[in-house]
Amino acid sequence: MFIKKLGIDLGTANTVVFIPQRGIVINEPTVVAVSQDNNQILAIGNDAKEMVGRTPELIKTYKPLKDGVIADYKITRAMLKYFFDKSLGHFRFVKPDLVISAPCGVTSTERRAIIDAAKEAGAKNIYVVKEPILAALGAGIPINSASGNMIVNIGGGTTEVAVISLGGIVTWASARIAGNKMDNAIIDYVRKKYNVVIGERTAETIKIEVGTALPTKEKKEIEITGGDLTEGLPKNLIISTNETAEALALVLKDIVQAIKNVLAETPPELVADIMSRGMFLAGGGGLLRNLDELISRQTGVPVYVAEDALFCTAKGTGIILDHLDTYQRTITGSR
Repeated sequence: MFIKKLGIDLGTANTVVFIPQRGIVINEPTVVAVSQDNNQILAIGNDAKEMVGRTPELIKTYKPLKDGVIADYKITRAMLKYFFDKSLGHFRFVKPDLVISAPCGVTSTERRAIIDAAKEAGAKNIYVVKEPILAALGAGIPINSASGNMIVNIGGGTTEVAVISLGGIVTWASARIAGNKMDNAIIDYVRKKYNVVIGERTAETIKIEVGTALPTKEKKEIEITGGDLTEGLPKNLIISTNETAEALALVLKDIVQAIKNVLAETPPELVADIMSRGMFLAGGGGLLRNLDELISRQTGVPVYVAEDALFCTAKGTGIILDHLDTYQRTITGSR
């Protein structure tokens, strides 16, 4: 069977590939390992993620996207080709149509870079769609209805907040504060409190395993190993849930402020709809424990975590692919 359509959630932390009738076929880290002496790509995705923090001097791991947009064009192009080949096969006779995500604040130059990289990687027609639209569709929100719907998509590099009505974005914010900033906040917290340095992967594990947005009575703990900055030796630590709430407080405050700013700019009629319907959290960052409760307390709006939140954007690409005519207005760039 020739695959003629492909959807990609091109994220700062992870890239997810969706194929109609097959669903999610790839979910791998947006990481590439490169040999410094000959500039050769050694690994992409899961294999490259395994190398993070463990490479010798001549091998460097890159995250080719920064804050949701392309930071290294050549590496992004090679990565896209890798994902194309892995999901479609090396020997393909049909170039697929592609729906690919981009942040709300993407510039025309950044959008062109996405289109060109996808074209050179092997796509035929490329449709760029803003992430909140895709996330809302994947969350089951009827974006074409004449009512206000609010989506908060927290990825690795950006938090995309948008109010959608009649198929378009009415008010929005794209804050460069998301999952990666949460990881960095945990790294900083452990260094300041315990004088121990930990890596990005360890911080991410802490966030996923015991992270919370609010202090809880239920006490979860995780044992980690880091490097003692005083003695330079390995040191084991126990990190608790409530410590993560303390570590993440400032990052989450900025995310909540972005949501408040969007609500303040939203027309009153749509705000009334949002109060009635609630807002939806999507993306990996939206899965942080008690984040829905924190946002609801701070804004007064009911908050719900979307079903299958991690894959909402990717699922949204599939809906666009199946109904290109219906959602033509939502496409911000095509070729």
